[in-house]
Amino acid sequence: MTKRTLGVSVYPDHSDLATDKAYLATAAKNGFSRIFMSMLEVSDGKAAVMAKYQDLIRYAKGLGFTTTLDVAPNIFDQLGISYQDLSFFAELGADGIRLDEGFDGRQEALISYNPQQLNIELNMSNDVAYLDNILSYGANQPFIFGCHNFYPQRGTGLPLDFFNDCSERFKAYGIETAAFVTSQVGKIGPWNVNDGLPTLEMHRDLPIDLQAKHLFATDLIDCVIIGNAYASDEELAQLGRLNRYQVVLDVTLCEQIHPVERTILLANQHVRRGDITDLVVRSTDVRKKYQQAANPQNNCSHDFERGDVVIGNDGFGKYKNELQVVLAPHHDDRKNKVATVPATERFLLDYLTPWAKFKFVAIH
Repeated sequence: MTKRTLGVSVYPDHSDLATDKAYLATAAKNGFSRIFMSMLEVSDGKAAVMAKYQDLIRYAKGLGFTTTLDVAPNIFDQLGISYQDLSFFAELGADGIRLDEGFDGRQEALISYNPQQLNIELNMSNDVAYLDNILSYGANQPFIFGCHNFYPQRGTGLPLDFFNDCSERFKAYGIETAAFVTSQVGKIGPWNVNDGLPTLEMHRDLPIDLQAKHLFATDLIDCVIIGNAYASDEELAQLGRLNRYQVVLDVTLCEQIHPVERTILLANQHVRRGDITDLVVRSTDVRKKYQQAANPQNNCSHDFERGDVVIGNDGFGKYKNELQVVLAPHHDDRKNKVATVPATERFLLDYLTPWAKFKFVAIH
């Protein structure tokens, strides 16, 4: 199982070297460790390309980054290099190349044995037996990675079901995977259309931390990469603070929340029971931990909607101080409403599967 990582994208042919370096330095401070570096728009000669990319990649390596170069066949032709000799990319200091366009499977398998031991990153955004074909030709599997596309044009990103199907093909083989989220302020991408650079269309207008929460929650993506440049310092910090291994739900607290309820809600590791119900997500360990703590009925409404968080009050007998996340509307005077998950985040409740670990953080 691969540890989860964060990445940024830079576009040296559309940006300033000093600005790129400053951006990478800030990203490194926030726990980012991967770079997606586009070479799809190279227009300078080989020597100029070597100087510019080598400088930036060496600087990045000093900050602890690994770098994948996004390449296409026309770049090989333009620079006079061959898929049978990847030494040029190794001299730049790259750790891998992403094949923007595929071949016949046999070719990719052969490339994966390159003597420079560069990783070969494959396009994940097709629900076909592309990976199976490559592996059937005896590919060097430890050097095969997967990365989804991003989509600069509004309305062209992947739908969730299709994304899941594509990603599951790679996860079935234990291949490391990556996908893109979009900064809401970044303006730089590979092309002259830039409506954001997410993989999933549903992410295009969402806050960047919610996009990343979702990708990690799918349990299909190992690395979340910001597709456009430059994300704001606050966006980088938000992703740096993100828990990559369990869902942490934002909640707005109810004014009448009791001190014991606040502690139960915010200061505990929650686990969904394995014997699940459609009505609520049940976190039951806390009721045992706080069974002696009084918790009178509060004056909030006891009509609950999906996304409300409730805790059993003194009238709930042995279930007093059990925490529940509401999945379906219902009424129950024995439960106190203590918080609400924002409407924009409620789709994450679908990822609270049996035995899922989850936490809360108060936003107001």
